Amino acid sequence: MDAIASPPEEFADGSRFLNRELSWLEFNARVLALAEDASLPLLERVKFVAIFANNLDEFFQVRVAGLQEQVEAGVVKAAFDGRTPEEQLAGIRERSQELATRAAELFAAELVPALEKERIRIVRSLEGLDPAEVEFLDQEFAERIFPVLTPLSVDPAHPFPYISSLSLNLAAIVRDPMTGVRRFARVKVPPLLPRFVALPGGERFVPLEVVIASHLDSLFPGMELVTHHAFRVTRDADVEVEEDEAADLLEAIQSVLRRRRRGASPVRLEVDETMSPEVLERLRRELDLQEQEVFVTPGLLDLGALWAFVALERPELKHAPWVPVTQPRLADGEAAPDLFEVLRAGDVLVHHPYDSFSSSVEAFVEQAAHDPAVLAIKQTLYRTSTQESPILRALIRAAELGKQVVALVELKARFDEEANITYARELEQAGVHVVYGVVGLKTHAKVSLVVRREEGGVRRYAHVGTGNYNPVTAKLYEDIGLLTADPEIGADLTDLFNLLTGYSRQREYRTLLVAPHYLRADMLELIREQSRDGGRIVLKMNSLVDPDMIDELYEASKAGAEIDLIIRGICCLRPGIPGLSDRIRVRSLVGRYLEHSRIFRFGDREDVAHYIGSADLMQRNLDRRVEALVPVSDPALTARLDQVLEVQLVDDTLAWTLGSEGAWTKVRSERGIDAQQRLQEIAVERARAASP
Repeated sequence: MDAIASPPEEFADGSRFLNRELSWLEFNARVLALAEDASLPLLERVKFVAIFANNLDEFFQVRVAGLQEQVEAGVVKAAFDGRTPEEQLAGIRERSQELATRAAELFAAELVPALEKERIRIVRSLEGLDPAEVEFLDQEFAERIFPVLTPLSVDPAHPFPYISSLSLNLAAIVRDPMTGVRRFARVKVPPLLPRFVALPGGERFVPLEVVIASHLDSLFPGMELVTHHAFRVTRDADVEVEEDEAADLLEAIQSVLRRRRRGASPVRLEVDETMSPEVLERLRRELDLQEQEVFVTPGLLDLGALWAFVALERPELKHAPWVPVTQPRLADGEAAPDLFEVLRAGDVLVHHPYDSFSSSVEAFVEQAAHDPAVLAIKQTLYRTSTQESPILRALIRAAELGKQVVALVELKARFDEEANITYARELEQAGVHVVYGVVGLKTHAKVSLVVRREEGGVRRYAHVGTGNYNPVTAKLYEDIGLLTADPEIGADLTDLFNLLTGYSRQREYRTLLVAPHYLRADMLELIREQSRDGGRIVLKMNSLVDPDMIDELYEASKAGAEIDLIIRGICCLRPGIPGLSDRIRVRSLVGRYLEHSRIFRFGDREDVAHYIGSADLMQRNLDRRVEALVPVSDPALTARLDQVLEVQLVDDTLAWTLGSEGAWTKVRSERGIDAQQRLQEIAVERARAASP
């Protein structure tokens, strides 16, 4: 592979890159902007506040925790954008506090009054409730809440208790009326109980911590309650698996989960704005946190709990439900078609959630499970839904019917480790051959292979996609997949599964671009082929971080190529810099569905190459994961990919554009094109056009 071009001297210090962590925060700011959009249905706005809060929690658990570990270890080496870990943390804390305050104020000042107008009222004080309602809460507390509470005092005989990550707690100061001694106590708000207690009538809701706080005297009988305040701690969840030292990966992952629950260091303390200096100082000292690690929140803590309101049966306050469309080639009147016959006639491209997941990907695996001619099914599972997942059920049924079934379950999928362990054990008990991938690498590829006995020999059928085999997220995430009987793709997937399940030094593939072996080199070469006047590159992905890829895109721009990047999340490339990136445009679409597909288009007119797959252009995807991109060559299918890209490039409703200094600006709406709405319409139009 040729060497990466050296950057221009004026940008050699890293200033040609944007910081990864701050770029992610700007993505979360775009999510928050959806909550601020008064044109959206009310509960959709509440949902985006909850998503924003959940995103921020995970960011602190993983990214901030990792930077904090570097600082504590004395690391001063700068990231490729030139910022040291300490400098990154300073920028993160400032921007995070600003965004968290913005979210809290939006919820309190705008969304709470709007909810009240729709007869959804959050009651944060019991004052003003009528006696019957107070009696109801007294009974709820006595029968359902009090039995599971455990007040923990702090004194010479009782050390400060361990505060679990993301738990909501009450810090109380109580006074002994006999001695006048003041004591600190902590009460954990039970996470297994509903966060909001619905009052009779179902229109008013009291936060659980408010109910507990109003009954604290029953937890400390004979003591005087001086003050009480809510608080929340975020801990490091970025615990790595030492695979080289682990004889059993399953046991290693279980050990990681135990360490995550019990021993991780605090990285953030959230408190409400009314907390007294005495209590705050006590918490900060006991948790060994600095002042800059304390985040003061006006109003309700843990806005991620607002999912409880999104779940309410109030359809008039939500988007009209979308029913995915079954593709015409996958529809056969009332009966499901023979998918193997369909794929022998030609490839099928599926685009979720516009195309139905159940009648395409699920149906593919389910038909394979029940077809007597199918000999084997091989499947990767990174994140799935529940144990009732149709794909899991199908794999189990296939094994019970005597087929050779292999499931590669990625135990290291962060925050899904425990669920994946459960699925892996159930699959094993049913006779499925379960493997956990390659030591040192996460298996992130989304691939499924079916081997079938037919006239003339064995034929292989495959699915290669951009999203997880998860029927729940398939309704919320935008993803693309290719269903095919192409013999070269089938042969490549056979080689890939042999690498994943056995001992293999397979490095070359016929059609697939596979990481961590040749994907980086192949992608750089595809970019270089367009580094000329008239060159054209359109890339859609979740994140663009890898500095080599960014530098190669800069070189292509300087050589005359026109480049459009559609990037949902992190982008470390600076577009629009004269002489460096003035032919590069970056946009991000944030809307009802989470843009998750990766589509890579190189060239224009006749000489065009299209790829879809699981990899973003990040170091982890290119170097530390097993990823697979598949070429799409059928003209009808590449036309569909081009249509998706073009609709996204003209969107002026969901789109934001990135400036050279790192600021994102909402695109001015002139034509009112909503790409996600338009793709729904296209799916319906395609189905109608195929109807007799």
